Amino acid sequence: MNGTPARARDVSRIGRTPLLPVRLRVAGRWREAGLKLEQFNPGGSVKDRTAYALVEDLEDRGLLGPGRTLVESTSGNLGAALAYVCRSRGYPFVAVVDPKTSRRNLDEMTALSAIVEHVDRPDAHGGFLRARLDRVQDLLASDASLVWPDQYRNPANPRVHREQTGPEILRHGHGRPDAVFVAVSTGGTLAGIAAYLRMVAPECHVVGVDVRGSVALGGPPGRRALTGIGAGRPSEFARPADCDEVRLIPDAEAVAACHRLRAGTGVGVGGSSGAVLAAAARHLAEHPEAQRVVCLCADGADRYEDTVYSAAWVAEHGLTGTAATEPAFDTALLA
Repeated sequence: MNGTPARARDVSRIGRTPLLPVRLRVAGRWREAGLKLEQFNPGGSVKDRTAYALVEDLEDRGLLGPGRTLVESTSGNLGAALAYVCRSRGYPFVAVVDPKTSRRNLDEMTALSAIVEHVDRPDAHGGFLRARLDRVQDLLASDASLVWPDQYRNPANPRVHREQTGPEILRHGHGRPDAVFVAVSTGGTLAGIAAYLRMVAPECHVVGVDVRGSVALGGPPGRRALTGIGAGRPSEFARPADCDEVRLIPDAEAVAACHRLRAGTGVGVGGSSGAVLAAAARHLAEHPEAQRVVCLCADGADRYEDTVYSAAWVAEHGLTGTAATEPAFDTALLA
């Protein structure tokens, strides 16, 4: 390892993220939840796992090597993760992003020498996924040196979560969880974890969490404010039938859950994690017999200080709390 750049050494630290126990007061009763904090990956999100798996898959298939450049569509976290994995491997990287991509992720990609391509025209539902993918196809057609890992269909995406993330959830001890909650975007994380739990812990209730307006798990289309969760087309990996339950959470409820968690514990998580936490609290309210749940928290608050944690942004997007969007827990404390 002597002489290896520090960024390259970081790749070996992907995974083995901590599980933080917290207590949520639901319907006047304290309940336990474990937060699987993926923000402790070296690149700051669960997408570090996906990025490494995608690059390794391309290398194993002989599609990525000297003289090749990787290109991918990203709403933010995967772009930052691919930027540092590609930097560690010595590959140029082109990230195709949209106006919802956070300034933190854009700065991270730029700092890691990624080329950032912007699209700014949304589709009929206000999303940008299809526009980003169209731009990827245009770039591939114009430059034969570009390689697209296709995070949306590449089986390496769910495989890394079946082989690594799922087993980690059960290795944390404290007994097996009654339920595990995972947000969906491409669906790879949810599909991989669900597949693993189906094999080794079929009694564990697997809940796919999406936001209202996303069609990733079959919900009706609509406008969405949060990034890092949901999609403008159905997931190629995860189907509603792959998990025991699907919960659709309003953006405002996810944001309120983020604020309530940080106010009570000092722990900041991203918007998708707020949706996961809100879904878990609803489950606990409906299942008083549940002893323990695990929430896969994809990233931390650092990427959302100018959005989810900004009063101006929350007001601009009409996400101020109402009785209908209050999360099912009123207080959170460290366990």
